Amino acid sequence: MTIVKSRKNQEYYPAFANLVDNLFGKELAVTNERYNFPLPAVNIKESEEGFKLQVSAPGFSKESISISMKNNLLTLQGHVASEDEVSEEKFTRREFTTRSFERSFTLPAIVDSEKIEAKYENGILHVDLPKKEEAKVKPERLITIA
Repeated sequence: MTIVKSRKNQEYYPAFANLVDNLFGKELAVTNERYNFPLPAVNIKESEEGFKLQVSAPGFSKESISISMKNNLLTLQGHVASEDEVSEEKFTRREFTTRSFERSFTLPAIVDSEKIEAKYENGILHVDLPKKEEAKVKPERLITIA
């Protein structure tokens, strides 16, 4: 008797994911169109100083993530490949695992692209997008009448 394990995951059933997308729209399932991998969740927070992105990318290393900027398009990419090997008396089983993502954001003109900074910490990629000086809110000041 053979037992077949079923994995109910969008990664293994792309046709079902496409059906869900067609019925309910792309908002329900967020995937990378090119590779059909789940996209990392992103938090975006705006302050007077700029924008902060927090990208959930557990299992990736700092070296496996790249950030590029071209024509106001910020692109985040990550790629990890690993190999698991199990050796027993009469057989060897090897499995390759590849995970990747690509996420792009069109930045507003008020972002100073020369001062963008990023750090990777505890599975979270932090990207700071500072605003240009002229776009920052100036504090109120009193003007004296001569």
